[in-house]
Amino acid sequence: MAKDKKLVAAITDMEQDFPQWYTDVVKKAELTDYSSVKGCMIIKPYGYAIWELLQKQLDEKFKETGHENVYMPMFIPESLLQKEKDHVEGFAPEVAWVTHGGENKLQERLCVRPTSETLFCDHYSNIIQSYRDLPKLYNQWCSVVRWEKTTRPFLRTMEFLWQEGHTAHATAEESQEETIRMLNVYADFCRDVLAIPVIKGEKTEKERFAGAKATYTIESLMHDGKALQSGTSHNFGDGFAKAFGIQYTDKDNKLQYVHQTSWGVTTRLIGAIIMVHGDNSGLVLPPRIAPTQVIIVPVQMQKEGVIEKAQEIKEKLSKVARVKIDLTDKSPGWKFSEYEMKGVPIRLEIGPKDIEKNQVVLARRDTSEKIFVSIDELEEKIPALLDDIHNSLLAKATKNRDEKTYVARNLDEFIDTVNNKPGFVKAMWCGDRACEDKIKELTTATSRCIPFEQEEISDTCVCCGKKAKHMVYWGKAY
Repeated sequence: MAKDKKLVAAITDMEQDFPQWYTDVVKKAELTDYSSVKGCMIIKPYGYAIWELLQKQLDEKFKETGHENVYMPMFIPESLLQKEKDHVEGFAPEVAWVTHGGENKLQERLCVRPTSETLFCDHYSNIIQSYRDLPKLYNQWCSVVRWEKTTRPFLRTMEFLWQEGHTAHATAEESQEETIRMLNVYADFCRDVLAIPVIKGEKTEKERFAGAKATYTIESLMHDGKALQSGTSHNFGDGFAKAFGIQYTDKDNKLQYVHQTSWGVTTRLIGAIIMVHGDNSGLVLPPRIAPTQVIIVPVQMQKEGVIEKAQEIKEKLSKVARVKIDLTDKSPGWKFSEYEMKGVPIRLEIGPKDIEKNQVVLARRDTSEKIFVSIDELEEKIPALLDDIHNSLLAKATKNRDEKTYVARNLDEFIDTVNNKPGFVKAMWCGDRACEDKIKELTTATSRCIPFEQEEISDTCVCCGKKAKHMVYWGKAY
C-alpha cells in the first residue's frame, strides 16, 4: 500500500504551506486546469459534477420558495449601467468592456456583466404595472466577469459561475422578509448539504453591496483560520426602483415604487468545501455533494466471480446512492489512494474471501475506519453511513470553527490575537468607519459581519474605547 500511495502524486502538507496544499488538491483531484486565458479556470468534469449537484439541490430550494429561472443578456449598455450611481462606482474597477463588434467601433460600450441588477431593473420597469404583477421572484444561473488582479481557482477568478436571484415586492416589509428568507436558505444549505457551519449577520456599511440598503452574509471559517464569505443577500429598498422608474399602481390606484432584493452564491462554495473538509490526503467530500458516494474496488479481479459480484452490488446500491465501479487494470492500492485523493465518501472493497463470507469491506474517507458489512444489509447500511459521515464532518467543522473563535476586549489584545491565532475574533465596535479602517490598517483583518446573535463582550469599542454599538466578527479573509 505504501508503494502504491507513492504512485499517486503527493500533495503539500497543509500545515507546511496551506495555499500550496489548496492548489495541489485542486489540480491533483482533477477539479480544474489552467486556461490560456489568464485569470480564468477550466472546470474539469469532476469539478463540474460537484457544481451540478450543488446547482441542482439549490435550484430545488429556490423553486420550493416560489422562484422561477430566467436568463438575461451577458452584455449591459454603458448608459444602463450608469443609471444607479453607487452601483456603477462600486463595480467600475472590475468591469470588462466590449468596444468593437468585428472591426467596427460600437456607438456605445457594452459591459460584460459583473452582476445583473441593471438588466433586471430595466426588465421589471417594462413588465410591472400593477400590484397584481407582484411579487416577481426571479433567479438566473450564469457566469459573470470581474477583472481581478489576483486569482485562485474557485475562490477568485475573472469569470466564475453563480446564481443571482432578483426579486421585486410591493412593500419594504416583504422585501426584507425575502432578503432574510434567502439568507436562511443559503445557511441551511451549507449546513445540511455541504456540512459547513456558518455565521449569519449583516455587513457593515463599508462592506455593503454597491447600491444596497442592507447586505446580509453567511461567513464560514476555513481550516487555516481564514474567513470566506460564502453567500450574500441584499435588500435594495426602493433605491434601484427610483433610478429605473419601476412603479406599480396599488389597490388604491396610487403609484408606488417597488422594493427589491438580490442574492447569490458562486463556485467559491467548492473552494469552501475543499478548505473546510480537506486533509493531507486530498479532498474530503460531504456525501450529499459527492458525484460518487460509493466507489467499488474489486480485489483480485482475475478470480472467478469477483467482477460479477461487484457489478451485482453496484446495481443493487444504485437505488440508494451514486455508485461507480473501477474495473481498470490499476492495482488496488493505486485505486485506494486515487479515490482517497478525490474524496469519495465510501470505498467498498470486495474480493474472493469476502464473497465466501457474503460480506464487503467499507472504508470511510473521513475517518479511514474500515468495517465489515453483510452484502444483504448494504442497501440499508450505506444510506445510514453516508448520513453519519455528513454529521461527523459537520461536527468536526463546527469544532474547528469554535476552537478558532476568540474574544478581544482592547486593541492590544485584538492585534495580538489576529497576528498569532488565525480565526474569527469577536470584539465590540462603536459603529464608526474610522475604527473599522484603523483595524484593517493595523492588522489586515476586516469586519466579517454583525451577527444576528449578539453578545455583550464589553460596553466599549475595541478600537477607540468609546461606547460600543455592536459585537462584530472580524478576521482575515479570502
